Amino acid sequence: MTGAGTNRTTASREGGPAIILVRPQLAVNIGMCARAMANFGLSDLRLVNPREGWPRSGALKKGAYAAAAGAVHLLERARLFRSVEEAVAELTAVYATTARERGQLKPVLTPAEAMPEMAARISAGEKHGVLFGPERTGLANEEVAIADKIITFPVNPAYASLNLAQAVLLVGYEWMKAQDGKAPFAAPERSPPAPREMTLSFFAYLEEELERVGFFRPLAKRPVMQQNLRNIFHRMQLTEQDVRTLRGMVVRLVEGPRADAAKRKPNTQSLDKG
Repeated sequence: MTGAGTNRTTASREGGPAIILVRPQLAVNIGMCARAMANFGLSDLRLVNPREGWPRSGALKKGAYAAAAGAVHLLERARLFRSVEEAVAELTAVYATTARERGQLKPVLTPAEAMPEMAARISAGEKHGVLFGPERTGLANEEVAIADKIITFPVNPAYASLNLAQAVLLVGYEWMKAQDGKAPFAAPERSPPAPREMTLSFFAYLEEELERVGFFRPLAKRPVMQQNLRNIFHRMQLTEQDVRTLRGMVVRLVEGPRADAAKRKPNTQSLDKG
């Protein structure tokens, strides 16, 4: 299932840093990483010595492709390497993800800090990659040593373990934010803000009707009650359409049902007798 947000009429984004999975343990996890990459426009998947090999057929392939949920094109294009050194050979900068301090005196960044920096340098023509270690142990120290900088995640220190796809997802999310930071769709355009003359006219009508039915009691509190009532509406930042709707609603409450609505009203009296 590709999900309700999939739009096959829109061109998919591609690019970004290479996502390098070092000794991933399960084919299904690789599929889930591909899905996370596709969510955020990452398209370069590299695999270093997957524990189960890289399945091109059989049950392992079926599991990986199902987990990719429509991102199978990334699995088809995934490149297989025998070592981290081979996987990063043509890159100009490498970041290693880790949940624990390694004592290697490297700059340590969150994804939110690393991705804008990376986006600027990739736009300038550089090639970057992010290393992700095996699910159970993470990257070895010698693999972290290959990297220029470390990416770590601000998580609960008592439970800092992320699964592989979650880590890729967090990096991908910050990568997408670093591109333009915009939500994928905007709220519908609202009616123009109501001019003050329009709102004051509505207030006058509403307060007149409320006075008619004895709402402002005791009379000494009427000024304060009016202020409170008006401030409720001011906080709503009323549009022209809002005021028209509110006024129409009050008119109908004051004047009662329209003639055609009264005709359609069920005869509750006869129902009670039945």
